[in-house]
Amino acid sequence: MSETPIDSSKRTWLIASGCAGAVGGVATAVPFVSTFQPSEKAKAAGAAVEVDISGLKTGEKVTVEWRGKPVWIIKRSPEQLAALPGLDPQLADPKSERKPSELTPEYARNENRSIKPEILVAVGICTHLGCSPSDKFVPGAQPSLPDDWKGGFLCPCHGSTFDMAGRVFKNKPAPDNLEVPPHMYLSETRLLIGEDKKA
Repeated sequence: MSETPIDSSKRTWLIASGCAGAVGGVATAVPFVSTFQPSEKAKAAGAAVEVDISGLKTGEKVTVEWRGKPVWIIKRSPEQLAALPGLDPQLADPKSERKPSELTPEYARNENRSIKPEILVAVGICTHLGCSPSDKFVPGAQPSLPDDWKGGFLCPCHGSTFDMAGRVFKNKPAPDNLEVPPHMYLSETRLLIGEDKKA
């Protein structure tokens, strides 16, 4: 039985088609495989965030994003700090003893819930259903707040209230205090949120 010779032009066409198919397959596979790699944005989402607080004035709040959450940095006044101990009887967890490892690092389990008394670092998400509480720093009677309000936060969704240390008041929908994220001071004016190795 004799073999039929293949036309050289057909051979060239078959080789060219095979090569084009292989190149196309690789071109399709590379982007597909690369989708399994975390994006730069995703990598950054879990990274620690460095913040310069040198310009933060008393009574001011700045918000930064860490792991997709708003983190508040607030410089409290001496009057706001002085009011904190007197609120203990009205609070659900004044000493941050519930879920301490989840919500409050050891170095923030104090009356101020902070490393430096005047600086509060807290995740700005209500522990009830994940809403973002509003600033209600001015003391005194206001809508949805008690007449003896000392300043803090009000969650407009269901009425949970928190003091200036992010501690939740009793008989409110929110079950826990606001979370204090891991953080540490790199210097007097540089704050690192997301790491606390030196704390």
